[in-house]
Amino acid sequence: MQTATFRGRRGIEFHRALPVRAPGWRLVLDKPPLIPIGESCANIVREAGAEVLGVAYEVSTEALETIDLTEGVPIGNYQRCAIEIVPLAEDGAPLQAFTLVSDRHDSALQPSTRYLGLLIEGALEHGLPAAYIEFLRAIPACPPSAAAVALRPLIDGAMALARARRS
Repeated sequence: MQTATFRGRRGIEFHRALPVRAPGWRLVLDKPPLIPIGESCANIVREAGAEVLGVAYEVSTEALETIDLTEGVPIGNYQRCAIEIVPLAEDGAPLQAFTLVSDRHDSALQPSTRYLGLLIEGALEHGLPAAYIEFLRAIPACPPSAAAVALRPLIDGAMALARARRS
């Protein structure tokens, strides 16, 4: 995710952003959102021999709780999972991190062009390899649904209220 959404819209501060790979995991974009809007969200699934690239954010305990809340962890939308990650830097030693995963899948769904664009912007911002960015660009996507467009102001309002309460 790119910084503008993470810090801006979500109000989550991080100490460090580290480009990483997670061996044994694969990116899928087939997770139904909490509220059915006809689009999918990102998820990762275990797969031997695969690896997913991304960005690990070093955050405070409070920020981690905010991430869990905004992603619906308390109500089962995702589950927090400990995984091993490896920094993309040549001398990167394995680290432990948390990610969010879900058992919910719907292969009929696609991510919206808006959502996929956020993933691509984040990959570019954090210097993920060009081949991975091309992989992301090749993922089929659909225009944002009318339901998603209508819901966005409500979600933005709730996030703004949450940020104000934390301040």
